[in-house]
Amino acid sequence: MQFQEVVEAEGHLIDSHIMENIFDKVVEYNGRFEVEQFRIGRTNSEPSYLRLKVETPDAPGLERLLQSLLELGCAPIDTGDAALREVPRDRCAPEDFYSTTNHHTLVRHGQQWIEVENQRMDAMIVVAGGRALCRRLRDLRAGDRIVVGLRGIRVVPEAKERDRLAFAFMSNGISSERQVETAVRQTAALVTQAIEQKLRVVVVAGPVVVHTGGVAGLSALIRNGRVHAVLSGNALGVHDIEAALFGTSLGVRLSDGRQEEHGHRNHMRAINAIHHAGSVACAVQTGRLQSGILYECVKAGVPFVLAGSLRDDGPLPDTITDMNAAQDAYAEQLKGAGLVICLGSMLHSIATGNMLPSWVKIVCVDINPAVATKVSDRGTGQAVGVVADVGLFLDLLSKALA
Repeated sequence: MQFQEVVEAEGHLIDSHIMENIFDKVVEYNGRFEVEQFRIGRTNSEPSYLRLKVETPDAPGLERLLQSLLELGCAPIDTGDAALREVPRDRCAPEDFYSTTNHHTLVRHGQQWIEVENQRMDAMIVVAGGRALCRRLRDLRAGDRIVVGLRGIRVVPEAKERDRLAFAFMSNGISSERQVETAVRQTAALVTQAIEQKLRVVVVAGPVVVHTGGVAGLSALIRNGRVHAVLSGNALGVHDIEAALFGTSLGVRLSDGRQEEHGHRNHMRAINAIHHAGSVACAVQTGRLQSGILYECVKAGVPFVLAGSLRDDGPLPDTITDMNAAQDAYAEQLKGAGLVICLGSMLHSIATGNMLPSWVKIVCVDINPAVATKVSDRGTGQAVGVVADVGLFLDLLSKALA
């Protein structure tokens, strides 16, 4: 094997299973490896160090292997500065652009390592004025200088926490056999920890919150200052308002679970009422809306974002129907987040996970185990799944944090 490279990695390589993943990746690409140096960390804070020579049968295979190893925090040594190329025109990157992960990333520029700002996955790195920033493809402008190739880049994957809140449910994957009460207690501790660290707690919620009777629980969390932003779609807003005005959700009475006569039109009546008021905030101010999730958001000054979709009825006047604008609004509310709690909304949860760096914890609650699995499979490896009824979970969580 004539094509070889010496790479290195540093961090909690053993207990985070990074080292074995590196070895497996080399074998997966039909390569060979030789450990030239390994130094194990002797304390919880001391990192381990690995220096590895890797070989592949051909140059393209080596390039693909290096790209995969980079995502595991294993980078070629002595590579010099990262290569930069100019964007030829708006929204058009050079073909060999580097696509980011959601992990801490550094690029070498001017013989110095610079930490990349606004870290997120599937973005480009723009270098300007001694700074490096993640920027989406649609935000690239002609003349931007972006990182290309794989040299001069270091990725630092998140390590398992050994001293901090090392909850058992954070390392056991997704299970329907986990006690809800245990997951609630540990989530409550995460909420408290985030607030103590002056980080934001963001809730991503689907209409199932209303259908399962979770409005009271989520409203209490907002009212008591435990939630700092609510991200959702038009449906949550509509059914939340329908429940507040008419006592139904999708035409079903929340009091006894029976179908309301002509209840199928209640969600449209809810939309109509808000349009008459002008907005959700105006409906609260005039007294038309007197309870519910969005009511509590307005009263507490907690921002909410309703992202539109093709299937929306109405929609509500507050719903953002421009997809790019909705993405930007989500991203703005995720700044400074320390914990994101996803409640019964697969698409919005996946979208939110794609915008987050890997060090922001995500708790994904859904009665369907596949939802949390899909969120994790799409690159949000820090997501923890809690298989439970969303309404029950919110009720217990609000009481635990009362």
